[in-house]
Parts: sequence; structure tokens; C-alpha cells
Amino acid sequence: MTGSGRVRRAWEEQRAAAGRRYRQAGDERSAVRERRAAGMRFPDSPEAVDTRASRLMARGGVSEAIVAGVYSEALTKRRANERIIGIGNESQPWAFLPRGARAASSIARISVRHNGVDMPLGTGFMVSPRLLMTNQHVLEDEAFARRCFVEFNVQNTVDNTPDAAIRFALEPAVFFAADGELDFAVVAVAPAVDGRAAGDMFGWQRLSAQTGKAVVGEPVNVIGHPDGRFKEVVVRDNALELRLDDFLHYRTDTAPGSSGSPVFNDQWEVVALHHCGVAKEDEHGNALRKDGRIAQPDDPDHLVDYVSNEGARISSVLRRLGAGEFDEGRRALLAEMGPESGLAVGSSFPPGASGALSTVGTASASGALSTVGTASASGTPAPVVGPGAAGVVGASPDGLLSRPSTAVDGRRETAGAFPGLRGRAIGTRSHLVFLHGRRQHDDAPEDLRVHWTAGLNHGLTLAGLGTVEPATVWFPYYARLLMSALGQESAAGRRHFGDPSDPAAAEELDAGPEDTSYGRLVMAAAEARGLPPEDRAATEGARDLLSGGVKRALGFLADVTDLDALVIAGVFRDVDAYLTAPGVRDTVLDGVLKVLGEVPEGENIVLVAHSLGTVVGMDLVHRLPNDTNLSLLVTAGSPLGMDAVYDNLVVTGPDRRGPVTDWANTWSPADPVATGCPLPSAVWGPVTDLRVLNARGRAHKIEEYLAHPEVAGRIGRALRPTGQEP
Repeated sequence: MTGSGRVRRAWEEQRAAAGRRYRQAGDERSAVRERRAAGMRFPDSPEAVDTRASRLMARGGVSEAIVAGVYSEALTKRRANERIIGIGNESQPWAFLPRGARAASSIARISVRHNGVDMPLGTGFMVSPRLLMTNQHVLEDEAFARRCFVEFNVQNTVDNTPDAAIRFALEPAVFFAADGELDFAVVAVAPAVDGRAAGDMFGWQRLSAQTGKAVVGEPVNVIGHPDGRFKEVVVRDNALELRLDDFLHYRTDTAPGSSGSPVFNDQWEVVALHHCGVAKEDEHGNALRKDGRIAQPDDPDHLVDYVSNEGARISSVLRRLGAGEFDEGRRALLAEMGPESGLAVGSSFPPGASGALSTVGTASASGALSTVGTASASGTPAPVVGPGAAGVVGASPDGLLSRPSTAVDGRRETAGAFPGLRGRAIGTRSHLVFLHGRRQHDDAPEDLRVHWTAGLNHGLTLAGLGTVEPATVWFPYYARLLMSALGQESAAGRRHFGDPSDPAAAEELDAGPEDTSYGRLVMAAAEARGLPPEDRAATEGARDLLSGGVKRALGFLADVTDLDALVIAGVFRDVDAYLTAPGVRDTVLDGVLKVLGEVPEGENIVLVAHSLGTVVGMDLVHRLPNDTNLSLLVTAGSPLGMDAVYDNLVVTGPDRRGPVTDWANTWSPADPVATGCPLPSAVWGPVTDLRVLNARGRAHKIEEYLAHPEVAGRIGRALRPTGQEP
């Protein structure tokens, strides 16, 4: 930052804004301190802790052996997740160091040549083969960026001798975007003399728009060029202190030249773009020096008493970029940042991305995103998949079934129709249908619809595809119909279907001698998972198949999959009830067909079914009208591979898919309900097997399945209208 008055002034403005945010977040900061004083290691929300732990496990941040050890203890869900996060930060694998070195190689010093002298301004880092990110107060506009250059390898080698720095010019005419509010700038870097891109030579950071990269109390690491010095690394004496909507506050030792540095977690994922420190202030809001005096504009920065540092959340930066208007060429450059950035061609961010947009060459005072050039019609950001307006949830008169309903421009549109990922309808439209699993009768269908869609949108973003509006999704909500039918069976004395969450009902569920089909389901699942021979022998030919064997089998399944035994029991109980009680099956199928009958004739259906819903879906496809266009069936966490399920479906034979054009079955080895997967094609006919690894404890969750890009990608591509180019 030294050597440029304009950069210094812009940085002072950013520091003042950071100070205001720091003051306004005083109550939140006090709450964090109270939670930390009470012994909470990561004083963040339960949702943030859960998401962080899930990301660590999914990304290999902790080994499976360590996770298994944590779950072997009697811990609450939060304590287990906190333990996992702590281990992920403290017990670093050997790869921590080389991965950090790899991350550091993508970081460069930004300088400007003034009166024949090179003056360092700040830090930047490559975010694609050709694009570099830094602060807007470092590269204020396109004109100033043309005068600047970047240098890689400005550092000492392992022998403590200066490395050979390599200089690159900037090409803001090719790409430049800046935002004053979030204080970021993205600029193209000119290729080397041999034509190679800087990112190909020194690496680049794969930015992710997803959450879960850090929680309050977790260490963060900063690499940059403080005061224009050789590259320095700040690790360990630091921590994330507060997470705001668009910014992070963290404790770490940085200096002004660190402006534009990436802020990493311990897995070397970028969590924020560092831009300034937060100075201690007096009662009038004046920044203070370490000696207690009011800081003056010309004071050396090391004299200022800083209480925190601030960086823009990288997910917010990516959302702002995603909301910008770029022509086709510049949009393609953004797409090179990779699928996790959410900036790939055809992808978009959920509504609500803040910030006014402009196409002028400088950032406005209000923080508008500025872009070089005027965006053509083809450069308009891709819309959210679906009609594009907020939908209204519809319900049947009996309140049992939920349908999508959307109004656009004051007129009624076909509910749930997808006009295409690029905002123009070509050919036949498609409708996304979610078919839920077991007992959801206590959940609001609107909430379920949102949760399913959130999981899918996570995966679609990773796959580089457009996201889905929850209101456009068809959601045949048969949970209360199922419970009503089960109640009628129980009242008639034919069967008893208690709620497994009730202790008395759970005991009966384990011991009911008449439920042999249920018992066979549980035993088959346990045996397929390796139930010890002594437990199998104890049940052979015995009358206590359920009272002894099923209890042991459920306990075994719970141990090897880390799912609650009652959850496993409940799923198999409801599958058994659906398959063996004709009144239950007919009630559920009739209710679902009632909803799907409203899908406009001749338009495509993409059916995504989960758990019990996959069994319902397999029967459903044979009750749909012959002219139904079911272009894709996705089954997730399905028990269809079990003989007891196979033998009791409506239609038998080698291929029971009816009108289904394409079928993908996704399963996780840790999901006990998916026993029998992958589905053999010799039995089922053509089926695509999608094996995924879900987080322990969430192995059967539909949100986990849909968040995998290979699963979401199949769905997203199937939603493209017929004839639209991929």
C-alpha cells in the first residue's frame, strides 16, 4: 500500500466502513464471547457447525478412522461435530505444508511504476488461469490497472535466498470488474512471452460459492505481501471471530500490503478476501494509535491500534460477480473459475444477490459493480431455472397434497415448468417432481420442498448448472394419506403400525410376530452388511425371529452405518406396510396420481424419488398414462435391490420402468436402506449406477444425495427443454 496516495485514501475509506460494521456488530460479538466463556469451542450456530463438519468429512479434511473414533463416544451431535472440526484444524496431515506451498505460489505482489520507481500497492491471487483477484481500493479502475503489474515468486527460497521474480502485465481491456462495497477487483493477466497463462504456471485458487468453509473460533491463515515485503504467511495465532452477511472479522497479524490477500482455512480453501484492519476507536469514532492518541492520515500504519481484521466473504464476492452483466467473452472468462464458483456458463445464483450494477469503467460511490464494456443481450446473466418469479404454494382441498403454482407478469403460467437454463424455451418443457420418503406427516410440505431444492441447488452449483426455484417444483405430499391409511389398518385389527419414535410402539415394532415380511427386510439388510454368523444362527428356525434377531440386526445396522436404529426400523416398517397392505398402497398411489394428473399433457416429467418414495415411484410409472413423457427417473437411497421389495412390486419382470426414458439410481455404501445396490442390469434392465459417499450420520438424507454434482447434473441436464443445446 505504500507509495500511492490514492490507494491510501481508498484504504482509509474502507477502514472507516469496516469500523462502522464492527461497531454495529457489537451485540453479536458479545454473544460470541459469552458462548466462548461458557466453554463453547466454536461459538457459532448449530447449522454452521453441522455444515462445517459435513464439508470437512466430505472433502477429506479428517480421516474416516478419526471420524469413526469420534462417533464411538457418547457425544451429542454438536459435540461430535465440534470434535471433528477441532481435529481437522489441529491434527494436520503431512499434506498441510505442501498444499500451503501450492496455495502460496498463486499469490503475487501488485505494484505500480511511478516516476521510474516501482511502488508496491498490495497483494493479488490467481482465481483462474487468466484472472487475478485483489481489492478495489488497490486497483481502483481500468485506467489505473493499466499502469500496474504483478510479480510472482517475490519471496525467499528454502535456502533463504531471494527467488527469481517473474513479472506479468495486466490486461484490464480484456477483463476488469470492481465493486466498491465488497472491495474487490478482478482483472485479466497478460500471458507470458511464451504464451502461457499465469494461472497455468503458478496455479490458481478454486473458489467455492458454497458455505461451510469456516466457523467462528476456527483458525484462518493469510498469505500476502505486507508493506510490499517478500511473501509472508500468517498461521495459527489467529481465529475467525464473527461472520456477517458479507464480511468476516478475524484475529490475525496483517499489515497494509496484505490488502487483496486470500484468507484460507486449514484445508487451504479461500474463505475471504482480506481488505483492511479494524482500528480501535474512541467514543467519537476516531481511530486510535497504540499510544492512545488519535491516528492521523499520515501516521505509519504500524502505530495504529488494530482490534480485528476484515475480509469480504468469498461467497458474497462470487454472488456479486454472478449478478454482473458481461458479454459472452467475459462471461466465458469467469466460467474458467470452475464449477464450484457458480459462474460457469448457464449457472446462476439464487435471488437476492445484492448490489446495483453498472457498465461504466469505475465503481460508483454506492458500491456498484463496474464492468468493462457494455454487455450484449447474450451476456445477460443466466436466470434461475424456472419461471423466474416467486411462486405460490398450492394445496389440494383436503390439504394433503401440495402443488406448485406460479404467476408471471400478472398472468397464470404453467406451474412447475422449466423454460430452460438460459431463459428461452425451445421445444418441450420439463417439470421436476419430488417424491418423498417415509413419515413426513409432521413436516410442512413447503419446508420439505425447500430443503430438497436446497440440496439440489448445492449440487447444481457444483455441476456448473442453473439452480431451481422451490416454487416451481411439484411435490406430491402423500405423508398424511399414508398415516391415515396406516391408522385404518390398525383400527380394523388387520395390522398394527405404531410410530417407531414411541418407546412402546418401538418395542412392538421389534417383537410383533406377525410382521415376518418386515423382519425379513431388516434381517436381509443386516446380513448383506455382514451380520456376524452367531447372530444369524440365533434366529434360524426360531419363533423369536423379530423379538431377538431383528433387535440385534437393527443394532448392528446402526453400529455399522451410524444411523439411528429407530430411523432404520421406521423406513423398513413403512416399506413393508406399503408393500403388504393393499389399502395403503392404493391410497398413496391414488393421491400421487391425482397431483401428477395436472401436469400439462405432452410435457416432460423428471421424477426424483427417495427411500420409500422410490418404491412408490416404481409402482407409479406403471399407472401413469401411456403417453406420459417421463424423461428421467432418479431413485436415491432406495431399498429396491432387496428381494423382499422386488417380489412385491406391482409389475415384475426384467425391466419394470414403464414409460421411463432414462433411469439413474444413486446410493451410498453407508446407507442401510440402499442394501442391494447397485441394481444389477440383468434384473432391472438399463440403469445408471451412481455411487456416492454421504457423510456419516446423514447417509440416508436426500439433501446429501442431491448435493453431489454427478446426481444433480443428471437432473439439471434433463430439465433442459427438448432441442436446447447443452
